[in-house]
Amino acid sequence: MIPYGRQEITQQDIDAVVDVLKSDFLTQGPKVPEFEAKVAEHVGARFGIAVNSATSALHIACAALGLGEGDYLWTSPVTFVASANCGLYCGARIDFVDIDPRTYNLCPDALEKKLIQARSEGRLPKIVVTVHLCGQSCDMERIKALSDEYGFRIVEDASHAIGGKYQGEFVGNGRYSDITVFSFHPVKIVTTAEGGLAVTNNPDLASKMELLRSHGVTRDPALMTHEPDGPWYYQQVGLGFNYRMTELQAALGVSQMERLDDFVSRRHKLARRYDELLADLPVVTPWQHPDSYSGLHLYVIRLKLGELGVSHRQAFESLRDQGVGVNLHYIPVHTQPYYESMGFSADDFPEAMQYYREAISIPMFHGLTFEQQDEVVEALKRALTL
Repeated sequence: MIPYGRQEITQQDIDAVVDVLKSDFLTQGPKVPEFEAKVAEHVGARFGIAVNSATSALHIACAALGLGEGDYLWTSPVTFVASANCGLYCGARIDFVDIDPRTYNLCPDALEKKLIQARSEGRLPKIVVTVHLCGQSCDMERIKALSDEYGFRIVEDASHAIGGKYQGEFVGNGRYSDITVFSFHPVKIVTTAEGGLAVTNNPDLASKMELLRSHGVTRDPALMTHEPDGPWYYQQVGLGFNYRMTELQAALGVSQMERLDDFVSRRHKLARRYDELLADLPVVTPWQHPDSYSGLHLYVIRLKLGELGVSHRQAFESLRDQGVGVNLHYIPVHTQPYYESMGFSADDFPEAMQYYREAISIPMFHGLTFEQQDEVVEALKRALTL
C-alpha cells in the first residue's frame, strides 16, 4: 500500500533520540527550548512554545487570547475538528465561514459578508482561526485588514504549512496574526511523533501560553505573589494543563528541522510532476495562489464527476483496492453529529460541501518515488474508467 503520507526517519533522527535516552533528561531539558528556538528562528517569530499536540497549541492560543463564555470563534468548515473544538474548550461558541472554491481555504469575501451581518446582530467573533489547508496560506493580508476593521484576533492553524511561505515570507512570522500553530504529527512535513508548537511575537501571549501548557505553575519570581520560600519554590498562578512536549519529541524535531527545506522542495517537485501527469484526466489539480508557496502537506484532486461514469466513492474505493492509500481531508466539521446538534446543517456552507463531494487526497510525502507516483496515476486512470 502506498500511503497518502509517511514520515521519514533517518539514522540522524534515531541517533538524536538515543542521545536523549542516554542523557539525564527525558521530559523537560535542553532539547525542548532548542526546538522552540529553531522553529521560531526559521519562521521569523520571536517566541516558540512547544506542546504535546497542535490541538493543545490551539487550545492555549485561544485561552491566552482570552476566549471565553459568550465569545465566538469562527473557522473554516474544511479542517480537522480541532480547529473548532479549541473554541469549545474555552467555553466559546463556534461558527464557520465557507471556503474559497480554488484554494479551499476560508474565503475572505464570505468572511467579510458574514462580519457585516454579525456586526448588525451584535455577534462578532473574538477569534478567527485561519486554516492553511494542504499547506497553502490563506489570504492573510485581506483577513488582517478585516481584523483591524472588526476587532477580532487571528490564530493561524498552520498545521499543514511549516516551511510554506506567504508573500515571500515564512508562514508563522506573525505579520498578519497574533499566534500561529504548527503540527508535528507523523504524516506532517516535520514530525516529533506527536507534538505541536505555537509561535508569536507578543511576549505577553508567549508568557501566558508557557503557563497554560504546564498547570499554570511557574518558578519565575517575577510572576509570583511574594518572594520564593527557597530554591525549591514554585507557585501555581493560574489554571493550566499538562500539555508539555518531551525531550525525546523535541530531539527528533530538532533533527527533522535540519531537512525542512529539502522536505518542502521535494514535495514541490512531486506536485509539479503530478500536475503534468494528471493534466489530461477529468480531475482538478491544486491551484496555487501567486502570493503563496505551499508547504504541500497534501495534494488534493477534485473529480469532475459530470465527466465520469463513476461516483466519488467508487473511485476512492477502487484506488484503495489497488493499493493506493488515498484519504479525504476533510469531512466538513459542521456535518459532524456533535456540531449538527448545535443547529448546523449540511447546506449552510455549500462550497465546503461541494469540495467534500469531489475531493481525494492522493499520496504526497518526501520519500515518494517517481515510480510510486506513476503507480498512483495509473491506478487513478483505472479508477476513473470503471
